[in-house]
Amino acid sequence: MKVAWLGMVAAVAVAVGSAGAQTQQVAATPPMGWNSWDSYGLTITEDQFRANTRVLADRLKPFGYNYAVIDEGWFFFNPQDRSKPDTLVYAIDHYGRYVPVPARFPSAASGAPGSDYEAWVQRPTSPAPKLAATIQATSFKPLADWVHAQGLKFGIHIVRGIPRASVERNTPIASSAFHAQDAADTSDACPWDPTNWGVQNNAAGQAWYDSLLSQYAGWGVDFLKVDCIADHPYKADEIRMIRRAIDKATDKTGRPMVLSLSPGPTSLDNAAEVGALANMWRISDDFWDFWTSPNPGKNYPQSVLGQFIKTAAWAQYAKPGNWPDADMLPLGHIGPVPGEGKPRDTRFTPTEQQTVVTLWAMARSPLIVGANLTLIDDPTETLLTNRDVIAVDQTATRSGQAMQNGDITAWTADLPAGFPEGYTQALAIFNTGEGPVTITTSFEAYGLEDATYHVKNAWTGKSLGKLKNVDSLDLQPHACILWLLRK
Repeated sequence: MKVAWLGMVAAVAVAVGSAGAQTQQVAATPPMGWNSWDSYGLTITEDQFRANTRVLADRLKPFGYNYAVIDEGWFFFNPQDRSKPDTLVYAIDHYGRYVPVPARFPSAASGAPGSDYEAWVQRPTSPAPKLAATIQATSFKPLADWVHAQGLKFGIHIVRGIPRASVERNTPIASSAFHAQDAADTSDACPWDPTNWGVQNNAAGQAWYDSLLSQYAGWGVDFLKVDCIADHPYKADEIRMIRRAIDKATDKTGRPMVLSLSPGPTSLDNAAEVGALANMWRISDDFWDFWTSPNPGKNYPQSVLGQFIKTAAWAQYAKPGNWPDADMLPLGHIGPVPGEGKPRDTRFTPTEQQTVVTLWAMARSPLIVGANLTLIDDPTETLLTNRDVIAVDQTATRSGQAMQNGDITAWTADLPAGFPEGYTQALAIFNTGEGPVTITTSFEAYGLEDATYHVKNAWTGKSLGKLKNVDSLDLQPHACILWLLRK
C-alpha cells in the first residue's frame, strides 16, 4: 500500500510538472512538513532544529512530510528582546542581507567564504547607525546540505522588505550598482514587525530581491515563507518582485522553490493574482489551538470555527501548484517557547484534533506540523500518519463544503483513479456544536449520487459494509467522521 500510494503522488507531480507554469512545477501536491514557529517562536537554535528534523526524517517522512522550515528570527543574536526592538542585534552580510547568527547556528560559520568570516569589517558611517549589527558572511548551506542528506527539503522564513540596519549603513546590493537606500521605502513599515523597511517597485528593489533569492538558492533553500505580504498589508508589487527573483534563481540553479505567503486573511479578491505568483498563501491570520476565538470579532488568533468559514470560501482555488493554506497544525506539545501563549500540550481535545486534521485534509491544505517533534507522543504521531487521510489531502481532485445546516457541516471530495482500494469519494461530516447529534440522511443530501456505497471509516480503517444512506450516525460535540466511498 505504501509503495502504491507514493507512486500515485509521484505520478501526479510528473503530470503537473509537464504543464510548464513555474508555480505548478513546484508543490504539485499540498506541501507537508514541520515549521519551528509554534513550538520555538523566534528562538530556534541549530541543535533544536536538527533534533526535530531527525524525528521528521525517521518517523514522518515515510508518510510524505518532507519540509523542515526555520521560522522567523534566525538573524537575531537576542531574539528574547524582540519586544524592545531598539536593543536587537542583527547579523547581516556586507551586502546587507540577513545571515544566520553563528552563536545559534554554529554550522553557519563553516559555510562562510574562507575561514575568516568574522573578519568582515563594517566601514564607519556617519551618522553612526542606531541599530546594532554584525557584518558576517555566514551561511545556511551546511545546515541545508545536512537536511538534504536526510532526504528532506529545507525552508526559511523572512519578512518582506530590506533590513533597516542595512538601510542605515547604505550597504551595496549584490551584483548591482545600487545601494540599500536606493531600494528602501522608508514610508512603508510592516505594522507588526520592527526589522525591515518596504522595498520600492523599481530597478533597485528588484536588484535587492534578486540578491536575496540568489543567496537563498546558493544556500539550498527549497521553501521560502514570506511574511507581512499576503495581508495587512497586501503587497502585490513585492510579491511580483519575489516571483521574478525566484524564477531567475531557479533558471540559474535548477533548484525549485516553494513560495509561501503570510499572513492572512488573504482577500478572495486577490485569489487569481496570488495563484499566479505563489504556491501557497494563508487564508487566515495565525491559527492556534482554540475551538472558538478568544477575541471575538478579531482576526487573531484564528479558531477552528473561524477556519470552517475560510476553508469553505477558498476550496475552489486549490489545484496543483496552488494551495490555500489553513496554517500550521498546533498539535502535540507546543514549547519550549511557543509563538503564542505558554508551553503546553495542545489545548485541543483528542476529538478536536481529529476534526482539525480532517478539515485540513478535505480542504487540501498544506499539512505543516507545529508540534515539538522531539516530544511527539503516540496519539499525535498516529493522528499525523493516517495514510488514508493523507491520501485525501494529497490526491483529491476536487473538494468543497457540500452542506451546512446549523451545527452540521459536510464536505465531499473526488478521489482520483488509483486511490487505494478503489475509493472514488470522500465524505466528512462535522458536528461543530456543543451537544451530541444523531444524523440520518441520504447521500444525495451531500451532493452524492443516490447509490449503495462500500464505505470505509478512514480514521479507524474499518469497513462499514454497504450503505444506502447515512443512518443513525451519532456525533459527539466537535467530532466528525471521514468516510471513503465506492460503488
